[in-house]
Amino acid sequence: MPHVVVEYSANLEPDLSPRRLVDAIHAAALATGVFPIGGLRTRAARRDVFAVADGDPDNAFVAVVARIGAGRDAETRRRVAAALMAALEAETATAFASRGLGLTVEVQEIDGAASLKTNNLHDRLARKGTTEGQPA
Repeated sequence: MPHVVVEYSANLEPDLSPRRLVDAIHAAALATGVFPIGGLRTRAARRDVFAVADGDPDNAFVAVVARIGAGRDAETRRRVAAALMAALEAETATAFASRGLGLTVEVQEIDGAASLKTNNLHDRLARKGTTEGQPA
C-alpha cells in the first residue's frame, strides 16, 4: 500500500505538467510489480514557498517520497526507488537542462503498529475485471 507524494517547486510549472508527472510516477510504481494496483495512491503537492541552494529564484526541486508497507527487503526498496527516479528524470529532463534542479526519491517503510486503513478498492477493481498490478 504505497502512498507516493510528489512535492515540487511552483516555478517548475512552465516546464513541467504536474498531471503528467503524477501519471508517470504512478505508472513507474505499478510497473515494478511490487505493489497491488488497489493499494497505490500517488499525489502531487505544489510548494509556493521554497528556497533551493543559493536562493536563486530559478532553482527548483522535486522530492518524491514513497511510503510503503513494512517487510520488503533492501534490494526491493532500492529497485522501487530507482524506477521512480528514472521516471522523475525523464519527466524533468527539459527543466534539468535549463535550470538548477534538485531531484530526490526516498522510499520509507510505514510502521504498521500505528497505521490503520480501510478501503474498498481491491473489491471494486476485481468487479471491474482489473487484475492486481494491471489497469483495466
